[in-house]
Amino acid sequence: MINKSDVKRMPLNQKLRIMEMIWDDLSSNEDSVDSPSWHKDTLQEREKGLETGDMTASSWEEAKERIKRNVT
Repeated sequence: MINKSDVKRMPLNQKLRIMEMIWDDLSSNEDSVDSPSWHKDTLQEREKGLETGDMTASSWEEAKERIKRNVT
């Protein structure tokens, strides 16, 4: 098992890959994870923003590329 100091020494790209693997695992078992109540409010706000044109959406691939550009 890794600890906090192990994580601090990891390069950023490795941290992001591990986060993605963890997220994939958690999302495959979504029934076992309850979302906090504020998630519903946030999702409703974003849905309204998309409907009114105040917000735009990105694909996951586009978002990952944008994040990578901003952190490197």
